[in-house]
Amino acid sequence: MPNLARRMGRAKPSVIMQVAEKAKRLKAEGRDIISFSIGVPNFLPGEHVYAAAREALAKDSGQYGSNRGSDALLDAFIQHLDGLGLTGYTRAHCSTGIGAKHVIYNLAEALLDEGDTIVFPVPYWTSYMDIAEIVNARVELLQCPASQDYKVTPAQLEAALAKKPKVFLFNNPSNPTGMVYTRDEIAALAEVLVKYPDTWIITDDIYNRMLFDGLEYVNFMHVRPELRERTIFIDSLSKTYGMPGWRVGFMAGPEVVAQAVTTLNSNHITNLPEITTAAAIAALTGPQDVPAARCAEFQAKRDQVLAALAQIPGVVCPRPQGAFYVFPDIRCAFGKSHGGVTIENDVDFCNALLEAKGVACVPGSAFGEPHAMRISYTCPTPQLAPGLARLQEFFAELR
Repeated sequence: MPNLARRMGRAKPSVIMQVAEKAKRLKAEGRDIISFSIGVPNFLPGEHVYAAAREALAKDSGQYGSNRGSDALLDAFIQHLDGLGLTGYTRAHCSTGIGAKHVIYNLAEALLDEGDTIVFPVPYWTSYMDIAEIVNARVELLQCPASQDYKVTPAQLEAALAKKPKVFLFNNPSNPTGMVYTRDEIAALAEVLVKYPDTWIITDDIYNRMLFDGLEYVNFMHVRPELRERTIFIDSLSKTYGMPGWRVGFMAGPEVVAQAVTTLNSNHITNLPEITTAAAIAALTGPQDVPAARCAEFQAKRDQVLAALAQIPGVVCPRPQGAFYVFPDIRCAFGKSHGGVTIENDVDFCNALLEAKGVACVPGSAFGEPHAMRISYTCPTPQLAPGLARLQEFFAELR
C-alpha cells in the first residue's frame, strides 16, 4: 500500500472533540454526564435567521456562488465591522470561509512557507498549533502562565518579534482562558508591533461581542491605525449568534491577503451555500437581542463558576472577562489520588474526573498549558450547579 503524505504525520485530531466525543459515548451508555468540554454556545439564533434560510431554500438557484462570498454577505460583514469601529473596508478587503477555522487555515497556507515562523501566546486555541504543524511552519510560543493572568507582555512580544517571525497570531477575548486585554494593554502591545513591519498580524477576535464587566472591544487597529496595512481580522457567526454548525467565518485585511484566501477558496470549497449565506446575512443585519441577552447570561454563569472554584483550596483562576471559559490552574491536585487512581498531570485529572463524577473538561495541555484545565460553562443552566458541585466533591476526595 502506498504511504500517506508526510504532513499527515504532523496532523492530529482535535483534543477538544475527542473529549466531547467520549462524553457523548458515555452518555449514550447510560452514564449521567455533564459536559464542560466543547465550546459551543448552546443557544439557537433568532427566528429571522431560520425565516431567511427557508426563503433561500424556496428560491434556491442551484448555481455556484462567489469564491469570496456573495456581495450581500460581504456588505453585511462590512456593516458589522463598522459597528466594531473598524471602518473603511470594501468587499475587496474581505473574504469568507467554512467557519473561522477554515479561514485561519487558508491564511496559514497563504502567508507561511515551510520553515517560516509563527508566534502566538500560550495558552492557545488547539487548532493554532495543529494548523501550523500541518503547513510545516516553525512555532514560537510565548509562555503566559496564570501568574501573569494568561496575558502576553510587551517585553515578551518584543523579544519574539526581534527574531522577525512571519506571523504574529493573537486571540482576544481568549479561548481557552476567557481573558480580555484592556485598551491600555492593547496599546502597549501595538507600540511594539509598529516597530516590526515585516510581520503579519492575525487577530482572531471571534468572541468580540462576548465581553463582561463593562469592558470594551479593542483591536490593535483602534489604537495604531497604521497597523491596518498588515493586520488580518477574523470573525465568525458561531459564538455570537449560536450558529457553530452553520460554518460561516470571515476575514478583513489587505486586499492581497483577501484575494489569496479567495483563490484558495476557489480550489477548496468554491463557495458558501446559498441557504447558509442567507442565514448569515439575517444574523448580521437583523435584531441583536439574542447575542446581547446571552452575553448577560454568560456573565452570570462566569460568576457562578468562579464562586465555586474559590471554595476549592489550592486552585488558582485569573478572572476571565469574556468568551465563555474559565481556565483554572489545578496543579494542587497533582501527586494526589482519587479512588486509587494517581493523578500525575492534567490529563490524569480530567480522565479521573470524568470516570468518577461524570464531568467532562478539557486538559490544559491541549492548549499548551499542562497545569490547567478548561471549563466551558455553556451547558444548560440547570446542569451548571450540579456539575460544579461534583467538581468540588472530586477535589475534596483527593488524598
